[in-house]
Amino acid sequence: MPSFDIVSQVNQQEVKNAVEQTNKEITNRYDFKGSDARVEHNELALTVYADDEFKLGQVMDVLRARLAKRNVDVRCLESGTVEKISGDKVKQPVTVKVGIAQDKAKSIVKLIKDSKLKVAGSIQGDAVRVSGAKKDDLQTAIQLVKKSVTDQPIQFINFRD
Repeated sequence: MPSFDIVSQVNQQEVKNAVEQTNKEITNRYDFKGSDARVEHNELALTVYADDEFKLGQVMDVLRARLAKRNVDVRCLESGTVEKISGDKVKQPVTVKVGIAQDKAKSIVKLIKDSKLKVAGSIQGDAVRVSGAKKDDLQTAIQLVKKSVTDQPIQFINFRD
């Protein structure tokens, strides 16, 4: 039976490279001379440090631009609340979302079920598996999900005949 998986993945090496490029650009920029602005990377969490909230916004803009140039969808970033460290210095945790959350997966399965296509969706951990009798129905389901899910980057993998 033909099937495919709907997943949300991020290339961790590209994220690491984008963070390194961001830090390099920040150290070379004139408006950041003498400041403690930087981005730290560990697994699926980033921490952005800056001297004040304005510079924090600038560092986030540079980070987003570097991620976009490396074909990492910036919708996978989820910014936390800005925390004061000492004086004016601030930091902001940023998580990199990987996988489809349970409630989002349920809404995708419901969307597929409500579309009256002859395909079935099932939740497989942090992915959604869609299977059906005809390839055409699966391709229609892909188009439907692409149109409907806009708040999170998704990929379609493991297309099997």
